[in-house]
Amino acid sequence: MSRSWFPTVVAALFMAVTLPAMAQGKVPLAEEGHINEQLIAAAAGDMLRQTCPSISARMLVVLLKMRDLESYARSKGYTEAEVDVFLKSKAEKARVKAAATQYLAAAGVVPGDVDSYCAAGRAEIAKGTLVGSLLRSSE
Repeated sequence: MSRSWFPTVVAALFMAVTLPAMAQGKVPLAEEGHINEQLIAAAAGDMLRQTCPSISARMLVVLLKMRDLESYARSKGYTEAEVDVFLKSKAEKARVKAAATQYLAAAGVVPGDVDSYCAAGRAEIAKGTLVGSLLRSSE
């Protein structure tokens, strides 16, 4: 299966749920715990499956989580215009990627060591973590 669709899903996830608060009284979603946890997990899962050839995404789970996060963000009152602003935010994307990289480092991932990505991915799956719930292993 082609892996080219996953970045699009991650971008849509970012677009849907991590945008700056523009309306008075709203907490920026980039600071909201549930949203950040979900986005960091998606980014970490994406890094694992891009690097380890035996790890792939559980696309149905990814899509369902994306919809849930969209609903969550909408229930908090964020608009499509705010979503568009976030989509263009390189700083927010970089922040989430840095947090995911840090998460993976704590899980034993060593940059450039494919086996460490595979081992971390299999461990996430076995532990049933949020990251692991987004992935499957062919090993």
